Amino acid sequence: MTASEAPRPVLVVDFGAQYAQLIARRVREAGVYSEIVSHEASADEIQQKNPVAIVLSGGPSSVYEEGSPSLSPGILDLGVPVFGICYGFQVMARELGGEVGKTGLREYGATAASVKPDAGPLFAGQPSGQTTWMSHGDQVQSAPPGFEVLASTEATTVAAFGSPEKKMYGVQWHPEVKHSEHGQAVLENFLHEIAGLSNDWNSGSVIAAQVDAISAQVGDSRVICGLSGGVDSAVAAALVHKAVGDQLVCVFVDHGLLRQGEREQVEKDFVAATGVRLVTVDAEAQFLEALAGVSDPETKRKIIGREFIRTFEQAAADVVAEALDGGGEVKFLVQGTLYPDIVESGGGSGTAVIKSHHNVGGLPDDLEFELVEPLRTLFKDEVRAIGRELGLPEEIVGRHPFPGPGLGIRIIGEVTKERLDTLRAADAIVRAEITQAGLDPEIWQCPVVLLADVRSVGVQGDGRTYGHPIVLRPVSSEDAMTADWTRLPYDVLARISNRITNEVAEVNRVVLDVTSKPPGTIEWE
Repeated sequence: MTASEAPRPVLVVDFGAQYAQLIARRVREAGVYSEIVSHEASADEIQQKNPVAIVLSGGPSSVYEEGSPSLSPGILDLGVPVFGICYGFQVMARELGGEVGKTGLREYGATAASVKPDAGPLFAGQPSGQTTWMSHGDQVQSAPPGFEVLASTEATTVAAFGSPEKKMYGVQWHPEVKHSEHGQAVLENFLHEIAGLSNDWNSGSVIAAQVDAISAQVGDSRVICGLSGGVDSAVAAALVHKAVGDQLVCVFVDHGLLRQGEREQVEKDFVAATGVRLVTVDAEAQFLEALAGVSDPETKRKIIGREFIRTFEQAAADVVAEALDGGGEVKFLVQGTLYPDIVESGGGSGTAVIKSHHNVGGLPDDLEFELVEPLRTLFKDEVRAIGRELGLPEEIVGRHPFPGPGLGIRIIGEVTKERLDTLRAADAIVRAEITQAGLDPEIWQCPVVLLADVRSVGVQGDGRTYGHPIVLRPVSSEDAMTADWTRLPYDVLARISNRITNEVAEVNRVVLDVTSKPPGTIEWE
């Protein structure tokens, strides 16, 4: 594959599984490009994507119930290697002439599976006994004609089957979850040994392909990018800059709602690492004036979004005017859209949607720019890998997700300069202590919330105080769709609490939010 060619994908057919994105990520971890498609895709639509293999995901339904998701006719006749997982395993069995039914025996969670001797390439290099992760009430009662049963459990006679001739295999368990101890090996054996795919899809190949694609799309035109300071917009900008150099101008709006040191990170570290042309707009006074007296969280979001649009539009107009005076035309806008954004919005058809809560803060549809979206096929961990490959500072690449409205939605109550300074100081302590303890890789993000409308009694300096509580919200997640609170070590929590209450004058109490998502969201507002 040359750098300018799009890789042929492994298609993950989604039957409504909670793990469809995880399957796609595991395929990519094996060095093979993957995409997710709906189970409603026809054989013609699948064929047009020119897949190198197909993976059928799990799902919550029963294959024999009326209205349950099915595989479009003809897909299993395309001559492409196929791997079925859980519900997808049962769909494949039924489509190919096997039997699926409810036996009254169910398996959930860790389950011991026995792999038969000489089970073939799917289980090559693995032990005959292994722990798998099951979640099913139905079972494949007989394998399709011409398929060999490869594994079983105490309750499931047909827990895996395969046909070397057809290059079709499947397992009843979920190899994509880490609870299946040899799950990734099973998946990689299918991809590399059965489908014959190489493991050459990596951050280096993505960069080369995107540089070629961006250069072809942009040509000699100028490009504008709204930098937020986050990893998505930073990596997108770095990729575009690598492709077109000074044709790119980045606009960074400092709305006064940033965390401590973030403006400096963008203006110094990012510019030093990339050499990008940067225009900074200092709009703190404008935003604070617009937010004065407002406590309702949704109203705050709308105000911040509105003011951002106004500020960016003016900055964009200035950049366009400068470009025209210099004999150029600004035709393109860089957007840091990721693959989960496309999948979760029901997209993937190529239609570009500027999202209101990502990167450039919700730009209106009438902005007359074509979109450049170099990250739209990538997951967050892949974006971080590309950022490191491009030489971006770890402070930017490893940055925890941060909401577009910034600290404005981490202050419960009216947003003022004094309250922002208080929250910034507490947040900086939390981030420093988490980093010092080496806990950054374990945490998806750790919102720090100021309960500005709450006063709590405290004792500081032998006197009673009425300070604000600070809430710590450390969470662990893979995609932010679900999350659990992170069990930070007690000594780290103690240091954080002691430092905040000693160093931040307006705070006399630190509390820990131990709510999972669901029911609680990650952010408080």
